[in-house]
Amino acid sequence: MDARPTLFTLARVLDEEGLEAIMIGNAAAALHGAPVTTLDFDFLFRKTPGNLRKLKAVAKSLGAMLLRPYYPVSDLFRIERDEDSLHVDFMSRIDGVRSLAALRSRAARIDFGGHVLVVADLADIIKSKRAAGRPRDRAVLEILEKALDEQKKSENDQA
Repeated sequence: MDARPTLFTLARVLDEEGLEAIMIGNAAAALHGAPVTTLDFDFLFRKTPGNLRKLKAVAKSLGAMLLRPYYPVSDLFRIERDEDSLHVDFMSRIDGVRSLAALRSRAARIDFGGHVLVVADLADIIKSKRAAGRPRDRAVLEILEKALDEQKKSENDQA
């Protein structure tokens, strides 16, 4: 599956609706070159009344539904579109990350057709997965750590 069309759409809609969100999780890791796969997209955002209105507008622009799943009890907002199984999660907090501002300061900005997706740094993704400690997170840690090592080596070689 080629995620690029979806990433272009997400970047455009987030930009158009003015919702600042930082991509996290396996999709973000894959954008850093980690050999992982995922069927969903995860974002961290600041939960404010204004951003919740923007999140509703994002769902509407995508022709999707905004859901509030409670398994487990969380502060998760999920956008789902049945026609193509689009699944996008927005969280106001994640394990291992103390502030959105700090995460943003280390994040990459990746252009998708003139619209930028802010993508968490691979080291921050690893830190979050380690802090969460869920089996599915632990399962990819070795792969992500190897990708980070290769990324650092490549940066050193270019310097």
